[in-house]
Amino acid sequence: MNLKEKYIKEVIPAMKKKFGIKNDLAVPKIKKVVVNIGIGQAARDKEFKKQIIADFKMITGQKPVERKARKSIAGFKVRQGMTVGLLATLRRRRMWDFIDRLINIALPRTRDFRGIPKKSFGTGGNLTIGIREQIIFSEINAENAKNIFGLEVTIVTNAQDNKQAIELLKLLGFPIQ
Repeated sequence: MNLKEKYIKEVIPAMKKKFGIKNDLAVPKIKKVVVNIGIGQAARDKEFKKQIIADFKMITGQKPVERKARKSIAGFKVRQGMTVGLLATLRRRRMWDFIDRLINIALPRTRDFRGIPKKSFGTGGNLTIGIREQIIFSEINAENAKNIFGLEVTIVTNAQDNKQAIELLKLLGFPIQ
């Protein structure tokens, strides 16, 4: 059973029971997943940038949007219009596939992983996870990875508060402390 089927068959009834929700459509759900990388030094090194984009495509399953610098900052050696980050917004099937791989493959492979702390939740019920190494994803071959980079994953829910969001993600299988 994939994660979306689990949401429909198990999570919706459990959330309705726990929070006294009457309508299936009122149950909180995951709206999107945003994956973000700040490329920093790679902005000046073309080969490193190509490698990051290729790895990012393999992890997310789609081409990233390049985020440009709004203004020049001499201290960081950044010029206006220079690519400083990559971003991908995952929805529907790609979102569910990515979350499934994140929960079942990537997070358990993280070194010294003890669960996601509750302080990772924002005020609107959104979860943000910082991942230090992209090689925890099974799509990336660790022997061939010359450059290690980190990424940030934000899981956006339409939960009214953190309590509902935490329960939703726990029922889906997120290892929350």
